[in-house]
Amino acid sequence: MPEPLLALDEIAHSYGEREAIANVSLSVEEGEIVAIVGPSGCGKSTLLRVAAGLIEPTDGTARFAGEPIVDVPAGLGVVFQDYGRSLFPWLRVGANVAFPLEHLTDRSQRAERVSDALEAVGLGGQDQAYPWELSGGMQQRVAIARALARQPRLLLMDEPFASIDAQTREDLEDLILDLHRSREVTVMVVTHDIDEGVYMADRVIVLTAGPAHVAKTIHIDLPRPRHQDDTKGSIAFGRLRTEVYRSIER
Repeated sequence: MPEPLLALDEIAHSYGEREAIANVSLSVEEGEIVAIVGPSGCGKSTLLRVAAGLIEPTDGTARFAGEPIVDVPAGLGVVFQDYGRSLFPWLRVGANVAFPLEHLTDRSQRAERVSDALEAVGLGGQDQAYPWELSGGMQQRVAIARALARQPRLLLMDEPFASIDAQTREDLEDLILDLHRSREVTVMVVTHDIDEGVYMADRVIVLTAGPAHVAKTIHIDLPRPRHQDDTKGSIAFGRLRTEVYRSIER
């Protein structure tokens, strides 16, 4: 049986004497969307940073595509919640998206990747704008485009739509579902929004209060493609949403 694209085995991490996560084991298979939910402050973002290679676990092992994670893997893209801090306001949109492509010496290849990524998120022709000239939702699209420019196999997202209004959040949820289908990108998203997790994911992994461990894995058997009104208005969606909510409460 092939190894999962992402495998976290008995991961623990502490900040000094404060233990953020303890004994978390989970996996993400190629082609999946997996949502991580749990009580506020339970260590969801810490877990994502371990998976991204941004911090080293205190204990346990993390593997991407069968290899130990010791740095940010080449086949991985990361999108954070605070687009205002993740984008460079003094760089134009195109330069922001090109930032992780410095290793490519061929300028035409870099330009092609930037153009393709911006088109994919609906921002074609915006490469010369500055981030501060765009709305919050458009800035987050730039952040997603920058992650896509790396041509990732796995996209990690840390509460990516928490700072955005409800209508824009729905548009961006659907954007990720479209990218998952059209680009065949695997996604792990950390979210505090239960509806968002159930709507997007194939599986929702519920963490306990910190120090976190996995409380329950809930399989989301909703058909794809999904639609904001039809899917979220269905009886099956309501049932799954309630199951996730009660799992977090416990």
